[in-house]
Amino acid sequence: MVRLHVKKGDESQFLHDTNVETSVDDVIRDIAMIYNGRLKISRICYEIEELAKHGTMLPPEIMGLTDEQVEELKLKDEWADKCSPMGGWTFHKDKIGRRNGRQPNEKMQEVLKKTIEEARAITSKKLVQQEKLVSQKTVQEALDMLRGAVMIVYPMGLPPHDVIRKEFENTEDLTGTQASLEVIDVQLAQLWFSGKELLSGKKMKDFVGNNEKTKVIVKLQKRGSGKPAREPLMSEDERKELMLRAYRRQEQLKKLEQDDDDEYLDSPWADSGSLKRHFQGLNNISWRPH
Repeated sequence: MVRLHVKKGDESQFLHDTNVETSVDDVIRDIAMIYNGRLKISRICYEIEELAKHGTMLPPEIMGLTDEQVEELKLKDEWADKCSPMGGWTFHKDKIGRRNGRQPNEKMQEVLKKTIEEARAITSKKLVQQEKLVSQKTVQEALDMLRGAVMIVYPMGLPPHDVIRKEFENTEDLTGTQASLEVIDVQLAQLWFSGKELLSGKKMKDFVGNNEKTKVIVKLQKRGSGKPAREPLMSEDERKELMLRAYRRQEQLKKLEQDDDDEYLDSPWADSGSLKRHFQGLNNISWRPH
């Protein structure tokens, strides 16, 4: 299998295995879907953290309004009682006015928090250093874990306007958000290797050769973004090691320059009275009382 170390810019994303006979189009599609899937997991995890703190999202007509405005307009969250967390709730006001403040009890909070940790762990960028792969199956497993945890805490489901539910149903609208700039349309995705674009219609072997036991760095980006910067000749760790060696060598040279030419006079062999004391038996005499 050919192992692809996928990067976005200079930042490592994940490892992906393929083979030299696989078409470039299939590889790009797989990588783009994994990349977007990891972004979705990140968004859901953040929102579930907010869910654990402040409960479900308020309806759009109430969101952002003050309590006084809600009362004055005679508005009501019709979904609050329908979508109540298992085991009851305590009020924890959402200062930015997105969620209704009905925080699940500590046991249910723990279910959500533990699942978030697990979902993040199996899709983490740190897996690159551990030589562990992330696949579409991994992404789906993380999504299923998160969906299951939400169902445990909210057996009646979430309101249809809650962004977490929309993410699970793939009906989320990211228009105008920072997240929309991060997502890469599969049709517009590009892969680059060694300063060259992996062209549609070709196979991986046309770019990485016929050796299946190859590991290469590829860069993912949107079409029209221009040619990505090439990888540096040495890694950041290698660069730091080189600088450390240079520093140590410089310090050694400084120390040699600062040494006095007559430093040898402090050595025992340079003591003019040493030989005389030796024959008189006066060496290594202790003057401390016994």
